Amino acid sequence: MRVDPKLLEILVCPLCKGKLLYRKQANELVCKADRLGYPVKDGIPVMLEEEARKLPPEEEVA
Repeated sequence: MRVDPKLLEILVCPLCKGKLLYRKQANELVCKADRLGYPVKDGIPVMLEEEARKLPPEEEVA
């Protein structure tokens, strides 16, 4: 399930208020600054820090 592009334009990281990158394959929104991946469940982004995946240092964020 995809995330609405209009929603992606207005969503920001809840921690740093930075821009998010949508990773379609992983179905998550990624904050490069905080190296967190927020899951998207049933097309709805879960923007809670405790639900976010911490990206390991070796994982490239592009």
